[in-house]
Amino acid sequence: MKKLFTLILLSGCIFRASAQTDAPVAKMIKADVGKMKSDSIRKADSIKKAMDSATPLGYADFSWLNGNNRQDHKLLDNEYFTGDFTFDMNYTRSNNNPIDNTVTGSTALARNNEIGVSMVAIGGDFHYDNVRGRIMTQWGTRSTVVPRNDYSGYRGQYDLPDAYRYLSEAYGGYHFNVWHGINVDMGIFMSYIGLYSYNNFENWSYQPSYTSDNTPWFFNGIRVQMFPSVKTKIELWFINGWQSYGVFNKMPGLGFSIVSQPNQRTKIISNNYFGTDVAGAPGVKRYHTDNSIQYLLFDATNKKGPGIKREAISLTADFGVQNGIAPGNVVYSPFGANASNFISGMLYHRIWFGDGMKWGWTAGGGFMSNPSRYLSLVPPGLATDSFLAASTPGSKMSGWDASTCIDFNPNQFMTLRFELVHRFMNVPYFNGPGGVSGPTGYTANPANSFNPNSYIPNPPTVVNGLGQTVANPNFVPFDLVNSESRFIIALITRF
Repeated sequence: MKKLFTLILLSGCIFRASAQTDAPVAKMIKADVGKMKSDSIRKADSIKKAMDSATPLGYADFSWLNGNNRQDHKLLDNEYFTGDFTFDMNYTRSNNNPIDNTVTGSTALARNNEIGVSMVAIGGDFHYDNVRGRIMTQWGTRSTVVPRNDYSGYRGQYDLPDAYRYLSEAYGGYHFNVWHGINVDMGIFMSYIGLYSYNNFENWSYQPSYTSDNTPWFFNGIRVQMFPSVKTKIELWFINGWQSYGVFNKMPGLGFSIVSQPNQRTKIISNNYFGTDVAGAPGVKRYHTDNSIQYLLFDATNKKGPGIKREAISLTADFGVQNGIAPGNVVYSPFGANASNFISGMLYHRIWFGDGMKWGWTAGGGFMSNPSRYLSLVPPGLATDSFLAASTPGSKMSGWDASTCIDFNPNQFMTLRFELVHRFMNVPYFNGPGGVSGPTGYTANPANSFNPNSYIPNPPTVVNGLGQTVANPNFVPFDLVNSESRFIIALITRF
């Protein structure tokens, strides 16, 4: 009994000692938990403040995106004006080696076997007291290559292709301090349907796949950009038409875009359009949807030295149709014998490597099915009429392309690119050895400009009503083939 009493007494002492010892420990633990909660709240508040003050769609490092500027600053930037200057030169050679040196089916290239100035763009953004404006000129081959595919300028007077051809962007507008900003702009602005940027400095490769090259680079009209959060943009369009300076019929083009960048590894975009863009056929309606996703697979930019620093992919899918009846009872339908649709896709994979990510490698390609050819770039020169004559509802046209390139970027102001491209089409489409300008490669003989057939050696002849042998006025020389392979060297600087 005495032993039991002693044991109970000792247990009580141990319990009291333990309680006295744990009391300050519990207080310390409670204090640490409180501090951790406080630190967590402060950190969350700091992140929220940073996000609230961040540039919409620029709250993280998105320099890896295809179609996005990788520069983190401009050489000329102040309270009122941010300068933007691009100089884009290239040399390309086709395995077809056309006699007239013309490139067909491309908006990035124009001349074979020659060093050419693709685009000199000088301008920038004006901003003062919520009023905004942007002007960007374009000199070089693009000032001819892009406008020539817009036929709206031939409706009416004042030569719209020449009036606008030296402007890639020109708009003014107002910024409303609502949500994370609302911009209302009027003028010419970039469309970005097809993912690739009009400025090749921002792209992973030089020659875009069919999806990008055959969808619009610009819109002329009014846009409203709304940023409900720093991760989301909603854009509305009220425009003249599908890459057109003017309106093809009475109805303008309508569209919208939704962009989401939920985190620094992902971008999702959906562009949607409705309009009447068949010249002289207001009953034919066009519907188009363009959707892209980009994802950053790997990021080790904090590691110094050689090796892979980043890896990303981009995927784009487009679907469009034309439906209705044109003059002459010509029927356009989404599918079937009179099909007029556009189905395309492209996939690209990009790797950045080397110290400072000075090197990049891109591989990818895509496909396009475009019966009736309503979105296809028209071959220039003497091949134009022949191609358009066959561009009726249901006429076949489909193909694929693949490319790979190596970039050297010594700094954020310059890109030197070496690229290989192969393209195929199931109809004659690319410039062949005979060219699209005539047997000699020239469109006219300067010494005999009074005679349009004088440059054709031994031209085909016909006997006229007087029994005289004369040159055949219907002779149209051109040479189109189904495929081409080419090499491209491009030097692009941007400030």
